[in-house]
Amino acid sequence: MDQIKTGKLIASLRKEKGLTQMMLADCLGISDKTISKWERGAGLPDVSLMLPLSEALEISVNELLTGEKLTDADYKKKAEVE
Repeated sequence: MDQIKTGKLIASLRKEKGLTQMMLADCLGISDKTISKWERGAGLPDVSLMLPLSEALEISVNELLTGEKLTDADYKKKAEVE
């Protein structure tokens, strides 16, 4: 997992949804400082937060892990490589 890439995806999707860091943090039951840390690439979400975060951002956990939105074709291609 690329922390920087994942952080940029989280920030981008959060902003697309019109959410502040505080709003997303409240949804997940964590602090806004934690969201900021992820978005800066200084850390990654805990495994227990992967599913709730991906649901809040309306992406799959796989997209969250790769740090990019994936089409079905992209997903199959990545699955074959890794």
